[in-house]
Amino acid sequence: MKTTIELPDDLMVAAKKRAAEARSTLRELVERGLRRELRGPRRGRPRSGPAIKWVIVDGGLPPDLDLTDRSAMSDWLRRGR
Repeated sequence: MKTTIELPDDLMVAAKKRAAEARSTLRELVERGLRRELRGPRRGRPRSGPAIKWVIVDGGLPPDLDLTDRSAMSDWLRRGR
């Protein structure tokens, strides 16, 4: 899946340098870092507030929702479905 993220210039330069030193791609470096972060235990501040309750239901996308057009998707969300 393709995505766009904004990173500080100094972080991007350091990441590209590290990838080049490892004879790897920036994509591989980011993927390894994300997998490592998601694999390990959660660190940082303890959670304050209720836990997220994930609700999973059968279904699909509404027929009038176009995920290929960000502007249309934003309008759809503002309309309140």
